[in-house]
Amino acid sequence: MSKEFILWFDDIGMEDVPRVGGKSASLGEMTKAEVPVPYGFTTTAHAYQFFLEHSELTSVLEELLRELKDPEDTETLQKVGKSIRKTITEAGMPKELETAIRKAYEELTKKYQKEGGSGEPYVAVRSSATAEDLPDASFAGQQETYLNVVGADELVERVQECFASLFTDRAIYYRIQKGFDHLEVALAAAVQLMVFSEAAGVMFTLNVSNGDRDVVQIEAAYGLGEYVVQGTVTPDVYYAEKEDFALNKIISTKDVMLIRKEKGGVEEKTVPKTKREKQVLSDEQIVQLAEYGISIEEHYKKPMDIEWGLDERTGKLWILQARPETAWAGKAPAKAAEVEITEERKVIVKGLPASPGMVAGKASVILNVSDINKFQQGDILVTEMTAPDWVPAMKKAKAIVTNSGGMTCHAAIVSREMQIPCIVATKNATDIIQNGQDITVDAVNGVVYEGILKEAVAKKEEEKAVMAEVFPVTGTKVLMNLGDPDLADKYAELPCDGIGLMREEFIWTTFIHEHPNYLIEVGQSEKVVDMLAEGFRRVAKALYPRPVVLRLSDFKTSEYSDLKGGEKYEPEEPSSLLGWRGASRYYDPEYVDAFKLELEAVKKVREEFRLKNLWVMIPFCRTVEECEKVITIMKEEGLERGPDFKIWLMAEIPSNIILADKFSEYVDGFSVGSNDLTMLILGADRDNDRIAHIFDERDLAVRRAIHHLIQAAHKHGKTVSICGQAPSVYPEFTSFLIKSGIDSVSVNPDAVKSTKHLVAQVEQRIMLEKATGRGIPEDTDLEW
Repeated sequence: MSKEFILWFDDIGMEDVPRVGGKSASLGEMTKAEVPVPYGFTTTAHAYQFFLEHSELTSVLEELLRELKDPEDTETLQKVGKSIRKTITEAGMPKELETAIRKAYEELTKKYQKEGGSGEPYVAVRSSATAEDLPDASFAGQQETYLNVVGADELVERVQECFASLFTDRAIYYRIQKGFDHLEVALAAAVQLMVFSEAAGVMFTLNVSNGDRDVVQIEAAYGLGEYVVQGTVTPDVYYAEKEDFALNKIISTKDVMLIRKEKGGVEEKTVPKTKREKQVLSDEQIVQLAEYGISIEEHYKKPMDIEWGLDERTGKLWILQARPETAWAGKAPAKAAEVEITEERKVIVKGLPASPGMVAGKASVILNVSDINKFQQGDILVTEMTAPDWVPAMKKAKAIVTNSGGMTCHAAIVSREMQIPCIVATKNATDIIQNGQDITVDAVNGVVYEGILKEAVAKKEEEKAVMAEVFPVTGTKVLMNLGDPDLADKYAELPCDGIGLMREEFIWTTFIHEHPNYLIEVGQSEKVVDMLAEGFRRVAKALYPRPVVLRLSDFKTSEYSDLKGGEKYEPEEPSSLLGWRGASRYYDPEYVDAFKLELEAVKKVREEFRLKNLWVMIPFCRTVEECEKVITIMKEEGLERGPDFKIWLMAEIPSNIILADKFSEYVDGFSVGSNDLTMLILGADRDNDRIAHIFDERDLAVRRAIHHLIQAAHKHGKTVSICGQAPSVYPEFTSFLIKSGIDSVSVNPDAVKSTKHLVAQVEQRIMLEKATGRGIPEDTDLEW
């Protein structure tokens, strides 16, 4: 009889789910596969059924369940659940079953002592339902788990409480929703040696936020893992690439932890201040855990949801349980809410069309960056103006509408890169558009309509078969601007020759969120290096072997102040646009240590990840002496110009143009930042609506400066590119650049294909004119 009540882990596998439930069967399966699982045994479904029959509970449960006519009736659900649990826990445990449990615990004690343990072992008792952990039905977390149980008496009590937990309110509700018969589902109790966890958590063999199966996602916190599973603490989150175990880490603040008590039971304790913001697992432990996860996934041949623990006595990582991951197993898209469709075109707001497209949806009016957590995926963002710390919300937006700004403001630039419609300079969108209002954004014509236009939601016609697009080879390279590393894989297939401008600031605002000096002060310098390196790596890997030119940090003081801890380190400046930014920070005693962390991240990508296609660019460098200081620091940190490592200078200040011959001594090339260069040559604030008509990169003064730079750079054997917005917006400007002899142009992703064709046409026209002696005379106004 006892053989029917108890089975050991090494005697069972996944074929035994009907006998021992999903959790116990999985523990047995992993034990046989030599995954490091704490050893133990399980009661069986037969034992549970025997308990109900011997205690004459079946008819009692049926009668109580009949009282629950509507599962949405919360009050009745709670009343019925409580009555059933009380009935089960107060029933007597059948003698035969109790004896079998005690005998199994005695055998486990002998094994424990034989392997060096003393006294009776502490165990974890985990509920295992026979319909649990199936691909289409996740019962996870609906039944109870009891930790740090010691002694046969307490174990018998906990097993009986596990039986009762089959009727928690959420379990009853879930079974009704899934169509399971309450009395057809049985419960087993898995009893396994307790891991004395100094750290624990969960692991998924995919990214649970987007279903990406190329990564392992690990969540870690101090103490026992129950607080991670329950959501009581915000754990560290680590992402490990399955291909090469490259790591991306998000370190959280862990204030409390659940720990085991020496004499049984558990209690909550405060995490010591010195550990709260430290990384829970070492990089080596993360990789080891990820390897376990990949092995388990390969064994089960499906994505898995795994719980793990790090034993404080031995430093060994243990796998506590594993089940199929259900969120992405057969996930259907959420059903869209019905909206009223209109054909009436009632214009409520007008502005500048900064990024083309037409979409309809719900407006979300956000006035303060502190409220962006309220922004929902797929809404239309309506605000005064965006800045780098708005990027997390912008990534969720279907479209963006702002009160202020011009064609080169933050909202415009980022929207074009993300390829989402954007209208800027509406003046009063936040006053006219109501939060939650249905609107249609026509960013081709720069207008916002009231309601959902039929035209915006009409189904697209089935695409006709077309010939594959062919792109000509050009002498002038066409590069691409990129800020968000998450978009690298998406845009890598475009016919570009590399990245001409990778903006580092996106990584700070989207992933790091904290001021570098603050992180240095709290001992988390490694976080800066790791997270920057991960962002750089993603882009360099996606584009390899094409070059990726990283613009080193170019936040203004006002933007640095918005990062956590930033106010302590940033001065108040009357004009941060012309203040402490770019190269002037890199050698400043108050920032140089932070700059060295950027360089360390670059070096890590080039040397550890062997992505030698990562180059760098120095922004906003005012003087030749400043450039020399920065180059010296880079050399001291192991980044020296050579055949496979180029250093560019962003030419965005008139001094860069006037002294191009002097700057050429320290760099390999220049990249024109046409936005700031135009502003400083014309003395026109590019974000000022009042004088927006003056700000124009096509002005003769700007073109003459760029033409001179190209001539001076080429005279000294240096290359010239451009990474401002002008080539993406004005085709005639691109034509001027090519005729001036520029080496490359870097444009937004949406302009890569058209620019590639335009460059080819201009180059062919130049060759034709030279061959025939005919054509438009050179523009003599360009000469300096």
